[in-house]
Amino acid sequence: MKKKIFSIITLVLVAASSCKNLDVTPSDAISTGTLVTTSDGLTNALNGAYALFKDHIEFNGTVDQNNMYLRQFYHLSDFASDDIVCGQVTTDPLYYSFSLDHSPAQGNTRYFWYISYKIITGVNTVIDAVEKSGKTDAATNQLLGECYFLRSFCHFNLVRLFAKPYTVDPNAPGIILRDNLTDPSKKARSTVQEVYDSVIADAEKAAGLMTRPRGVQYASQEAAWSLLARVNLYKEDNAKAIEYANKVINSGKFTLANKNEYKTLFANAATSSETIWCVAFTPVDDYGKFGSIASMIYSDGNSGWGEEYASSSLRSAMSAHPEDVRWSYIVPLSDGAGGVQKKNGIEIYYISKFSFQGGLPNLSSPIMFRIAEMYLIRAEAEAKTGKTADALDDVDMIRKNRGLEGSLYNKVVPGGKTALDVVLDEKRLEMAFEGHRTYDVFRNKRTLNKAYWGYHLTGLKETDIDLSKTPAGYPNLTVPYTSPRIIYYLPIDEVLSNPLATQNP
Repeated sequence: MKKKIFSIITLVLVAASSCKNLDVTPSDAISTGTLVTTSDGLTNALNGAYALFKDHIEFNGTVDQNNMYLRQFYHLSDFASDDIVCGQVTTDPLYYSFSLDHSPAQGNTRYFWYISYKIITGVNTVIDAVEKSGKTDAATNQLLGECYFLRSFCHFNLVRLFAKPYTVDPNAPGIILRDNLTDPSKKARSTVQEVYDSVIADAEKAAGLMTRPRGVQYASQEAAWSLLARVNLYKEDNAKAIEYANKVINSGKFTLANKNEYKTLFANAATSSETIWCVAFTPVDDYGKFGSIASMIYSDGNSGWGEEYASSSLRSAMSAHPEDVRWSYIVPLSDGAGGVQKKNGIEIYYISKFSFQGGLPNLSSPIMFRIAEMYLIRAEAEAKTGKTADALDDVDMIRKNRGLEGSLYNKVVPGGKTALDVVLDEKRLEMAFEGHRTYDVFRNKRTLNKAYWGYHLTGLKETDIDLSKTPAGYPNLTVPYTSPRIIYYLPIDEVLSNPLATQNP
C-alpha cells in the first residue's frame, strides 16, 4: 500500500540503488537548500525517515511483503531467543534465527542492513541541509535532534545484530559508521567501541536539541535519554545508565500502566502512559496475514500465519503466578476439550503484543521505549553496583503493577539467586517479545538455554520430544555468549562490493 509520503521518501531519502552495490550518494532530486526553505520540506523529509521503519520498500528490484525494518528486527532478535519456539520448518529466512544456521546471503539480514543505511543516509541528508542553512530556531532544532536520534538508534541496532557485545570485546569489528555525507562507499568497519562512542555522541546531541516534542510517534528528549540509558547499560557504564534512566523517570511524563491498563497497553501504544516512543501504524499500514510484525506469531483463523509460539521455557518461568497480567499477551489455542492445541508436538500459545490496535488482529504501533524498561535498566545497574535494596524496589514497582502485589521481594533476594538474577528474570517477563532477551543474556556473558522441543533443534525429529534421550552436541540446544552465531554475518552485498568490510567468522 502506497502512501502520499512515499513520494517524498523517494525524492529525499537515499539508499542503495542495487543490493549488489551499497550506494550512499545522496539524491539530487531535492537540493539541501530546498529542504530547509520549502514549506514543510524539512518536516516531510523527516517524516519520510520514520515511514521507512514500517513501509515495505523495494529491494533488489521487488517489493517483498516480508520486508519491513521492524518486522525483520523483531525476527532477528526475538526468534533467536528462548522466548519464542519455532513450530515448523519454513523456507522463510526467519528460520535461520531459530536454527543458528546463518548465511551471508539470507534475505532478512540483507534487507535489514540495506534499509538501516537508507534511513541513516536519509537523515544525514537532512542534517547536512540544516547545518549548512545556519537555522537554529527551536522548531528546526527539534527536527535536527530527531535526525541525530534516528541515526544513533539505527547504528545501535546494527551493532547489536552484526557485532559482538561491548562487554565481550569492545575492540571487535563493529559495523560501518555513516555519520556524514562525505564518507566513501567503500569503508572499513569501525570497532564496537567506536560505534558505541558515535551512538552516544549522537544521542547526547539529540537530547540537547529536542525541546519541542511532537508526540510519542516521534523522537523526543526523553526518547534520547532512554536510548542513552540502554546504550550505557550495554557497555556497563552503570552510573550513566542510572543517570539517564532517572532523567526519564523523574521527567514526570510517563507512568507505569496498572494491572488493568496493561492488558491494552500495546493495542493503544500511542495513548498509553508508558510509551516514550513508538512507531505509529494506522489501518492503512495493516499488512494483515502476509507482512505484519504479528503475522508469524498470531492468528485468528483468518489473518496471520501463527507459526511461532511462546516457548515452554518462558511459560515455565511465568507458571508460579497465573495472576500475572502479562499472561494476557500469551494466548492459548483451545483444543475444544479444555486443553491446548498442538502443532508438531508443540503447544500453540500465540503472542498478541503486536495485535488488536483498532481491533485489527495484526496491527499495532510497536513501542521502542517505555517507562517499564527504564525502571529495569536502573534496577540492573543498581544490582551491578551493590545497591541491592534499590534494585529490588525497582523490580517491585513493576510487579505491583502487574497483579503481583502479594509477591513482592521487599528488599530480600530469594535464596539461590543474586540481585542481578532477579532483575534479569523480571525483565524477561516484562519485555518478552519486544526485542531484548538475546542481548540481555549474551551481554551479561550468560548461556541461552533452548533445551525444549521445537524446530530450532536442527537434526532432531518430532518424535525426539524427550530431549533427555537425544544425542548431545547440538549447537543450538544451548548457546553460550562465546558462540560466533549469537551475531549475524554481514550481508554478502556489502562484503562483495566493499573489500574493506571484513566478514564475521
